[in-house]
Amino acid sequence: MATPLFPPGTSAATREAAHWHVMQREGALGPDDQQRFMAWLVASPVHLREYLAIARVAAEIGDAVRGLPADAAVPGVRDNVVPLPLRPARPRAARAPPRRLPRIATAAALLLGIGIAVHAALPSTRHYIAAQGAPRMVTLEDGTVMHLNAESDVTVTVGLLRRRIELARGQASFVVAADRRPFTVHAAGLEVRDIGTTFDVSLQRDQARFGVAEGRIHVVDRAGKGRLLADLAAGQSARVAYADHHVSVVQEDVAAMTAWWQRRVVFRDEPLRDIADRFNRMNTVRLRVDDSEAGALRLTGNLRADDLASLRAFLDEQPTLTVSADAREIRVRSRRAPVHGPW
Repeated sequence: MATPLFPPGTSAATREAAHWHVMQREGALGPDDQQRFMAWLVASPVHLREYLAIARVAAEIGDAVRGLPADAAVPGVRDNVVPLPLRPARPRAARAPPRRLPRIATAAALLLGIGIAVHAALPSTRHYIAAQGAPRMVTLEDGTVMHLNAESDVTVTVGLLRRRIELARGQASFVVAADRRPFTVHAAGLEVRDIGTTFDVSLQRDQARFGVAEGRIHVVDRAGKGRLLADLAAGQSARVAYADHHVSVVQEDVAAMTAWWQRRVVFRDEPLRDIADRFNRMNTVRLRVDDSEAGALRLTGNLRADDLASLRAFLDEQPTLTVSADAREIRVRSRRAPVHGPW
């Protein structure tokens, strides 16, 4: 039984790209073949991407094989060669073009094998979005578990030498899989370097917040090229102001840090405006704070994110607030503020 030329699972586009590249290199394309090749190439962006990848691999290995003698044996081929008997010379006649298919097939298989290895080494990038009211959990290809809060947006790049996360908005926690490749999170111009840990990153109104549930992280300025802003261990969190990168580090309850995984909002001496943002991620009924005095009020509590009745009852208990509600929103203002005073 013949050995399959292409390994199982190889995509049709990769097979075709390897074939067309070898045909081009061997000069085996006639005018009609060239037209078919061009039609294939422009039929899909995937075709162009795969062809360029094969061409890049071929260019990189060209110098490596250029010094080999022309009659160098291919392992496993010499034993299969059978000498042919000599034949009498015949009158010279028009010679048919040499059959190049075995040579082309062998070269295509070589390129394909190297191409697959290169593809495995190239970084893969994926984009994840969690919509309003729909936090999600994702297992990344390296085994890391990512909890993505509602109204959040991340880009994940995993390559041969590194693992990199870009948090564009919202909040994400990471239970990082053990791996020799560095794991970093970039957010608000800062870089978080994981040192074997479970940690949380949240982009808030005026600051970025970093919390460690297990292990340790470093928070570094200027996207990893600046100074060390915080060295955090389990049970610590840091808040870094967007304006001047002022850092405040506090001790924090680990259970509270990851409570949002179970759709709970736990807040400890936090301003109402930030608490409202966290509730609004989870609900279509909005918590609206009408003035700056109410927004700055610092509160402590532990509520289910989707339990609006308990939230309304909690706000009603605050002596300095006035609360009203309809089907679309819960409105809160300071008792001393004008009824229509926006902030």
